[in-house]
Amino acid sequence: MKRVRSTLQTLPLRSAILAACFIALPGLAFAQDNSSDNTRVLEGIQDGERVEITLPDPEKQLPLDDLRKFTEVFSRIKAAYVEEVDDRQLLESAIKGMLSDLDPHSTYLAPKDYEKLEESTSGEFGGLGIEVGMENGFIKVIAPIDDTPAQQSGVQAGDLIIKLDEKPVKGMSLEEAVQLMRGKPGTILTLTIMRDGQNAPVEIDVERAVIKVTSVKSSMIENGYGYVRLTQFQAETGEQFTKALKKLREDHGGDLDGLVIDLRNNPGGVLQAAVATADALLDEGLIVYTEGRIQSSRLRFSAKDGDVMAGTPIVVLINGGSASASEILAGALQDHKRAVIMGTQSFGKGSVQTVIPLDETHAIKMTTARYYTPDGRSIQATGIKPDIEVRPAELKELDSRPFFTEADLTGHLVGQDENTEGNGQQPKPENEIGSMADRDYQLRSALNLLKGLHILNPKGADTAQ
Repeated sequence: MKRVRSTLQTLPLRSAILAACFIALPGLAFAQDNSSDNTRVLEGIQDGERVEITLPDPEKQLPLDDLRKFTEVFSRIKAAYVEEVDDRQLLESAIKGMLSDLDPHSTYLAPKDYEKLEESTSGEFGGLGIEVGMENGFIKVIAPIDDTPAQQSGVQAGDLIIKLDEKPVKGMSLEEAVQLMRGKPGTILTLTIMRDGQNAPVEIDVERAVIKVTSVKSSMIENGYGYVRLTQFQAETGEQFTKALKKLREDHGGDLDGLVIDLRNNPGGVLQAAVATADALLDEGLIVYTEGRIQSSRLRFSAKDGDVMAGTPIVVLINGGSASASEILAGALQDHKRAVIMGTQSFGKGSVQTVIPLDETHAIKMTTARYYTPDGRSIQATGIKPDIEVRPAELKELDSRPFFTEADLTGHLVGQDENTEGNGQQPKPENEIGSMADRDYQLRSALNLLKGLHILNPKGADTAQ
């Protein structure tokens, strides 16, 4: 990306601070057009294209008195604080404060944070294996990632972390808390959490490990019915999803009778990966669009021709841990009536964050847009509501004793297709070990719905209508 050196950089400190309020925009390098005294336009380069942004009305710009207040506080701290404070530390703290006050997802990325963000999108990093956010000064678990120490130790979506070992998280930034969660593999971190339904804090010991996230898992639930679990959206998830569907069809020997896509506890990830996944299942039409204050944040993503599942009935499972990119996929399939959405209401993260490099080692992650489903719905803070609400429940076999039927009565009339062997016995289940659906009520509900749809419409056309 080309960079245009701003002439504002040669101005005094106060002027430079004022200028920074307007040039810190997503991925853009700006220069002021000085063709006339009345011009109030910034020009820049983004992805090789020239863009223009009109400056705010001068009357609405930051008053000089407020800038004087900032420099006065800076000077007072430098002169009178009980210990000497480094200039860089103070300025970075000011930057962090500006961003953290915007929303829970905007933040300043120091060199280590920048590297870790890149690690998390590549699918391998060290830590506990949870997606977290901030809520009322505490750390909230958005979702534990499948097959990670956090999930295996019993951490749940919605848990509120109040202590990391013996350190209270109140007052920490999200980045500071994440830094404490990461550490040498094999070491133990004690999480003190508050959980709905519990009257007292719960302590959970989690062993740190190198987190290798497999974003796509697939299997057959029963003959003819496929299952794809998306744990999060990484750069290659769309391609891996298509390959998983192809393998399921090959294993079955043709088109499936139904498909379950499991997005429960999927915290999101790369937007383009969610778009690619939706594209694989839609013949045409809008998938998602974003709206922000600048032109570069107004994007539209549409499906190309070709549904790789050829109209096979689909049920998508969501819950309160389904966030961001997973909500984009669920919303697109719901609006196009391509799938039935089942489960509980999703998390409700309807905003887009852009990572804006400040230099080679520092960046800011800032909310730059809201996203909308094809029908124009914003799910920010409201989430995706399922078409059929099914809450989690524990499945137990209530009575496994043999039962007697007409065929067990002495002297009964022989039926046309009667099997005279094995009377008085329960039919054996298809999988004596017990399928996934036997242990998961929501998945069982999804499978039952797919079976019903297949009975009514064996060809699978217009399944969700």
